[in-house]
Amino acid sequence: MNNKAMYKLTYGLFVLTAQQDGKDNGCIVNTVQQVTTEPNRIIVAINKNNLTHDMVLNTGVFNVSVLSEDSKFATYKHWGMQSGKDVDKLLEISYSRSSNGLVYIADEQTNAYLSAKVVSATDLGTHTLFLADVTDAEVLSDTESATYSFYQSSIKVKPSEDAPKKGFVCTVCGYIYEGETLPPDFICPWCNHDASYFKPIE
Repeated sequence: MNNKAMYKLTYGLFVLTAQQDGKDNGCIVNTVQQVTTEPNRIIVAINKNNLTHDMVLNTGVFNVSVLSEDSKFATYKHWGMQSGKDVDKLLEISYSRSSNGLVYIADEQTNAYLSAKVVSATDLGTHTLFLADVTDAEVLSDTESATYSFYQSSIKVKPSEDAPKKGFVCTVCGYIYEGETLPPDFICPWCNHDASYFKPIE
């Protein structure tokens, strides 16, 4: 099976934020979808390894910032390739707070935000699928939303000319593993994808 066929599905990229006990955090997600309009509800799947997952599970509220085609790779790296268990993700970024008190990204890299309240949670093994009511929403710009395909072709950092001649590159985030062979159990330290998502550097 070629897992890269999943790249052909159309879906966006988002920063999902939450807060618990006065601590703000967020992560990159790619599975936010509207499922009904009356009532206005969305679903989102969050990896259980993310600190944000536990915050949403415990508090039942979150915000989604819709990343636009003006978003930069540094934003994906900031929100998706480091853990809020180790760093304060609100340092040195531009943000605002919505009426629910949670952070949303308030710069040219986003075109909208949604605030949501969890209705139900379904265990999916590695992820939890949250069904939530949209409690607030605002359009921030008319820039097109960044799809995963657009991220792959236009945002993700490509290996530089100075990249090692022998090694493997992660097709999700661009991380480079130097060496003749890639261990079959290797996990990308940036985005946590397994060795099947790496390709040899040409």
